[in-house]
Amino acid sequence: MALFAILCKDKPGALDTRLATRPTHLDYLNQSKGLKLAGALLGDDGNPIGSLLIVEAEDLAAAQAQADNDPFTAAGVFESVEVRPWRVAIGSL
Repeated sequence: MALFAILCKDKPGALDTRLATRPTHLDYLNQSKGLKLAGALLGDDGNPIGSLLIVEAEDLAAAQAQADNDPFTAAGVFESVEVRPWRVAIGSL
């Protein structure tokens, strides 16, 4: 198993869709066995502008599937999604 960072950037004007979809998104994340950390990226005004997730997955394809199946993805919240291998340098999970 390897760690992956999923970095998602919201589309402009997606805040209302994000907020409406958030309960379903959180349910999805809470049921995700490989999820290690997740949270919103915030703009200068304190509102969410994206997401950062750290997942443990078998491979890049499995980590990409985590991102692809996120309700925020289905709702069209994200402008871009980047999935990259990641490792801990300082601290621990």
